[in-house]
Amino acid sequence: MDDRRKHPRTETDEPAYISSGGLSTRCRLLNISADGAAVEVPDSAFVPSHFQLMTEKDRMVRLCRIIWIKHNRIGIAFEQPDPDMPKGNL
Repeated sequence: MDDRRKHPRTETDEPAYISSGGLSTRCRLLNISADGAAVEVPDSAFVPSHFQLMTEKDRMVRLCRIIWIKHNRIGIAFEQPDPDMPKGNL
């Protein structure tokens, strides 16, 4: 499978929260880059196409949209890239 990412991802394993319409669910942030991430969720059927992702560690909130779904993992793109995230190799 071709890797079409614009920026390299940093592997991580930290708790996060998906929020939309006043509801939230806990998830796990698996990897992250300046423009997206992969997240593990309890049930991908209940994740809306657009939502907010908040990392538990730094409380950073990002607007997101789903790019792909594979079972309980989703690939997301940040609607507005994080200006503090390095764009080169980490």
